[in-house]
Amino acid sequence: MNNIPFVQVRIARPTDQLEKVVSFYTEGLGLDKIGGFQDHDGYDGVMIGIPDATYHLEFTSHQKGSSCPAPTKDNLLVLYIPNEAVVREMVDRLANMGYFPVPPENPYWESKGITIEDPDGWRVVLMNTNGI
Repeated sequence: MNNIPFVQVRIARPTDQLEKVVSFYTEGLGLDKIGGFQDHDGYDGVMIGIPDATYHLEFTSHQKGSSCPAPTKDNLLVLYIPNEAVVREMVDRLANMGYFPVPPENPYWESKGITIEDPDGWRVVLMNTNGI
């Protein structure tokens, strides 16, 4: 089973705040909108990630509602970033948008990174691989 030929990974979840979520991940974190769709069987969606990467995030919203509360404070998207200045720029951009660091559930993340909740309460950890 170690030789499974995966060619792409997509992590998808619904939201009732599609525009705010897209803004958080693109304007705040600096990821790119790499695709999207509208009114596909009642769903709108946006794919966000790094261009030409084989992994990305997808956020969807259904015309009848798509709430998806964050399950716990320890369900995390961890982004590893080698440049501390870039992490600080992200934190500053997000703060200007109204998103501030929150204490993580697991203290490991506090000593190694910065945790911020997206508009739906899902947590993102910005990990500086050189240590923050």
